[in-house]
Amino acid sequence: MLRDLWVRAVRITSFVGKELREVIRRPGVLASLVLGPFLIMLLFGIGYTGSRTPFRTEIVVPRDSPLPRDEAFYAELAPGRLEVVQISEERADTERRLRGRGIDLMVVAPTDAVAQLRAGEQTEILVAWNEIDPVYDGLAHLAVATMVAELNAEIIRQAAAEGIDLVEGELGPRVRDISPEVIAEPTAAVVENVAPSEPTVLNFFAPAVLALVLQHLAVTLTALSMVRERLSGQMDLFRVAPVNSMEVLVGKYVAYAVLTLIVGGVVGALMVFGLGVPVLGGYVAAIGIVLLLAFASLGVGLLISLVADSERQAVQLSMLVLLASVFFSGFVLPVQDFIGAVQYFAYALPVTHGIATLQETMLRGEVTTTWMIAALAGIGVALYLLSLLRLRAILRAAN
Repeated sequence: MLRDLWVRAVRITSFVGKELREVIRRPGVLASLVLGPFLIMLLFGIGYTGSRTPFRTEIVVPRDSPLPRDEAFYAELAPGRLEVVQISEERADTERRLRGRGIDLMVVAPTDAVAQLRAGEQTEILVAWNEIDPVYDGLAHLAVATMVAELNAEIIRQAAAEGIDLVEGELGPRVRDISPEVIAEPTAAVVENVAPSEPTVLNFFAPAVLALVLQHLAVTLTALSMVRERLSGQMDLFRVAPVNSMEVLVGKYVAYAVLTLIVGGVVGALMVFGLGVPVLGGYVAAIGIVLLLAFASLGVGLLISLVADSERQAVQLSMLVLLASVFFSGFVLPVQDFIGAVQYFAYALPVTHGIATLQETMLRGEVTTTWMIAALAGIGVALYLLSLLRLRAILRAAN
C-alpha cells in the first residue's frame, strides 16, 4: 500500500518537474504571464485621467435679447461641464454645427423672457445635444440641470440683493399672482437629443460587443496556426513545396476569414433581428467595416503565431490582446479619457476603430470619423506585411 502511494507520488512529481522545466525553458511565457498584465495595469493607472471632457457649447442669444454675450458668464453657470466656444445669433447655423458634431451642446436663450415672467410663467431655455452614448446623454442632462439651477439661484440672488419682488425692477409694474414654483425656479430647460437613434445601453454597446467578438475570434483562431506548423516541422514541407510565403499567408487569411465572418454574421444577425439594434447606415457599410476589422484582426493573430515560441505563449499573447482591448478600446471607458500617449496605444488596436465606426454606422447612419476607416485599413496592411516578412525569414532560416 505504502509502496503504491510512493510510486504514484514519484510519477506525479516527475510530471510536475517536467511541466515546470518546460515553462522555465521558455522565458517568453513567463514574461507574458507576469509582465503583460502588469504593463496593462500600469498603462491604465497612469493613463486614465478620471475626468470627462467638458461639452463644447455654443450659446444662441437673439439680437434683441438683453442677455449678456460674455462667454465667461455662461461658462461659470456649469464650471467643468460646459466649455463655451462661441456666442451666436443664428440658431439655424448653430443647429447645423450640432448635427455635424462640430459642437456638443446648443443652448438657445429665450426671446420673450420678459413677457413670460410678466405672465407668471417660467422662462424656457432650449438645450439640445447629439449623443448616442447613454453615459454622455446622462452627463448632458446633469450639465443642463446644473446650469439651470445656477441660473435660477443667480436670478433670485439679484432680486434679493436689490430688495424687490422677483424681477419687479426689470419688468416695470409690480407682477402679481406669481406662483411659488416660478419664484423658486424662474427658468426651466427644454432638452432635446437630436441623435438619429435612441441612446440606450443595448443599442450603444451591441456594436462594441460585435467588434470585440470579431477581433478576439480572429486572433484566437490564427494565433496557434503557425506555431503548430513551426514546432511540428511542417515549415520544411513549405520550403520544398511549390508554394511561396505569400501564398501560404493568403491561404491562412482566407481560411480563417471565412470562419470569422460566419460566426460574426450569425452574431450580427441575432443582434439586429433578435435585439432590434438599428443599422441606419445600411448593411453594405456595416459589412465593409466588419471585413476591414476581420482583416486587421487576422493580422494580429498571425503575427502572434509567427513570433511566439510556444503554444502557451501564443495563448497568453492572445489573452493580453483581449485584456488590452477591453481596457483601452473604448469598450468600457472612452478613449478620450486617457492621456495622449495612452491614446496612441489605444488607436493601435484594430478593435478601437471597429467599435467607433460600427457605432457611428449603425446608430448615426454615417461615419464622421472617416480617418478611422483609413487607420483600420492601414493597420491591416501593416500587419500583413510584417507577417509576410517574418514568414519569409522563418522559411529562409529553415534552409
